[in-house]
Amino acid sequence: MTQSAQKLQEPLTLVSHTLCPYVQRAVIALTEKGVPFERKDVDLSNKPDWFKKISPLGKTPVLVVGEQPIFESAVIAEYLEETAPNPLHPQDALSRADHRAWIEFGSAILNDISGFYNAKDAESFEAKRAQIAERFARLETRVKAAPWFDGESFSLVDAVFGPVFRYFDTFERFGTFGFFDETPKVRRWRETLSARPSVQKAVSPAYPELLTEFLKNRGSYLSGLIEAKAA
Repeated sequence: MTQSAQKLQEPLTLVSHTLCPYVQRAVIALTEKGVPFERKDVDLSNKPDWFKKISPLGKTPVLVVGEQPIFESAVIAEYLEETAPNPLHPQDALSRADHRAWIEFGSAILNDISGFYNAKDAESFEAKRAQIAERFARLETRVKAAPWFDGESFSLVDAVFGPVFRYFDTFERFGTFGFFDETPKVRRWRETLSARPSVQKAVSPAYPELLTEFLKNRGSYLSGLIEAKAA
């Protein structure tokens, strides 16, 4: 038995946060690979000492393999690719590199989303909205959406964008922002991802309400839109 196979036999615990999109990536990958794991949520506003010891950056997710913690979602994904069945990366090295690049692109969109929901005024809010729309326009030139990112096989890129698109399900409850107006392939991919069981089960049923409450408390321009909608 190889060392990788031995490690796969050890119990896996995913230390997570209820809203973290990077946790969702790991959950989707584990689910797609059929790997059993225990999920343990932490309160990042009141981090327990045990969590600080295993997460040097103080972030989720952390995958604990036996007693060995692995932090950072990209590292966790690559570890699972090396040790678990049902690969989510292409076999070809150049295609793998291309997919990894688009995974980074997905991370950049998550940073843009944070800027969007934290924008304090209408001007900065619009600037962030336009930036995200431009990202999706760029993605439109690459995604195949037939039905997945690169065709018929679900990949880690799909696992990354499922949590990205999930934000917009909540945003669109409070306004029409035009993020996907000019991107029919991205719209189709988003809809297909939203129906994938692994994507749906990566969050709790309470996620939309938890995210709404989080957004409402940001003191941002979007917070005002949410309060106005509620009124």
